[in-house]
Amino acid sequence: MANTDFHLNFQDFEDDGIAMDDNTGATKITIDENTRKVQKQRKTAVEDESDELDNDREDTAELLSGKKKNAPFWTFEYYQTYFDVDTQQVMDRIIGSVLPWPRKNFVRFYIRNNPDLYGPFWICATLVFAIAISGNISSFLVHSGQPKYTYVPDFRKVSIAATAIFSYAWLVPLSLWGFLTWRNSKITRTVSYSFLEIVCVYGYSLSVYIPAVVLWIVPSEVLRWCSIAVALCLSGSVLVLTFWPVIRDDHPRIVIAAAATVIILHVLLAVGCKAYFFSTYETSVSQKDAEQIVPTVLLTTKAN
Repeated sequence: MANTDFHLNFQDFEDDGIAMDDNTGATKITIDENTRKVQKQRKTAVEDESDELDNDREDTAELLSGKKKNAPFWTFEYYQTYFDVDTQQVMDRIIGSVLPWPRKNFVRFYIRNNPDLYGPFWICATLVFAIAISGNISSFLVHSGQPKYTYVPDFRKVSIAATAIFSYAWLVPLSLWGFLTWRNSKITRTVSYSFLEIVCVYGYSLSVYIPAVVLWIVPSEVLRWCSIAVALCLSGSVLVLTFWPVIRDDHPRIVIAAAATVIILHVLLAVGCKAYFFSTYETSVSQKDAEQIVPTVLLTTKAN
């Protein structure tokens, strides 16, 4: 048997070693990249949280300092703030306008630099429909006993009442605001009201007229004038107690003229609504009755 020599040679596989080194290096690179990504994400999250905290601090500082920027007047957000009231606030302001107290200024105690248009708008709208409906019902009750009378609702009363009420609730505050602005430029005072605050005062002061107008349905002139007197005293007291601190330091003639103008316009609104919408109680004569009365008078005159 031939002797066969087996030579065992141990060789270093450099390629495999390089591959292992490469794989090891690749693994190390992968770990480094993941670590960097995690650190970057954490850093971004921390920066976002710090930015949010800074924004919250800025908003809080603006609110506390009263320098919060308002939205432009042509946007919906600008007017949305004036309707941002709850039921309790509206009820408190209505009660405050119906039951005025000498030591409770309506603007300072109820408005508190947060005037709303929700309450004044719906008070004016309710008063308009109350006047129109009560006037039609009163006219029906007055003429219901006449055999030739046919009830036809007068829808013109709605438009006329709306024109009178909304004009009073907007134009008078606008004129008063212009007058107070002019006088404030002449005399330095600590009390000053904005236009919307004045509108808010006038709007809520009309709430007492709603139950008074409903009472005008009763065909009694005594009851109507008594309700007018009570409503005028209550609503007029709100206006006087609110605007007196603004004008009391002015010239006496200016004070008398301004107070008289405010009171006279307030009285004219109540008396004018009563005279126009509820004046046909005693002296109303239908057109057909008038046509029948005139020929009778002429025949009686000729016979004499």
